[in-house]
Amino acid sequence: MNTVVVLIYVLVGVINVLPIVGVISVARLSSLYGVSVESPDLALLLQHRAVLFGLLGGLLISAAWTPSVRTPAALAGIISMLSFCVLTVLLNVANPALVRIAWIDVVAVVLLAIGVTLHRVHTTAA
Repeated sequence: MNTVVVLIYVLVGVINVLPIVGVISVARLSSLYGVSVESPDLALLLQHRAVLFGLLGGLLISAAWTPSVRTPAALAGIISMLSFCVLTVLLNVANPALVRIAWIDVVAVVLLAIGVTLHRVHTTAA
């Protein structure tokens, strides 16, 4: 059971780490999000977002092997991903790249909820 929890946290962590490639260049950001990044201000915001996702992903990956931080890491991940999904719906976003990201986040949230549940069952049973 613990192996499944570890795999879930690593997988969701990797999903969150992937956008860090946006720090490399504006072209990467444009391809990731399907948006035109013509303003240095927008580039700054999106690159900073990429760094924050790298941090969140790193936290989730480290939580895979550090049970004491699994719940707070999962909470941070769930809040981050669900907020993106909710905003996507509320703002009626039609950009296919952003909608795809929202669906990936939905899957990741479900996986993380399963991971938290399995962790709690495993911890309670031990």
